[in-house]
Amino acid sequence: MAASAISSAEGMLLAVLADEDTITGFLLAGVGNVDMRKKRNYLVVDSKTSPRQIEQAFKEFAAREDIAVILISQQVAGHIRHIIEAHNKPIPAVLEIPSKDCPYDPSQDSLLTRVKHIAGFN
Repeated sequence: MAASAISSAEGMLLAVLADEDTITGFLLAGVGNVDMRKKRNYLVVDSKTSPRQIEQAFKEFAAREDIAVILISQQVAGHIRHIIEAHNKPIPAVLEIPSKDCPYDPSQDSLLTRVKHIAGFN
């Protein structure tokens, strides 16, 4: 990604992949966006959402130049752990967040594991 895209006048977006309650909270906070092509920057994941749909949404968000951070609930991240671990670009950054039903488990967080490895805390 070019540095000019990062400092664009319009700014960059957060993308969110999570359960309905988490998405609702972020939408109420003003994170939601729908572009001219009707592409959203969020995916509501429920019991009917397949891992393939989650993977496809993650890859689309990671490829978009207007997204700086992908927030993904840890429970959802578990469905596509291999894809998240393979993501090595600094932008968009991928951050795992807790959800209402599943507390945060630092041992499952890919980013935290990488940081510990680099810092020599393993």
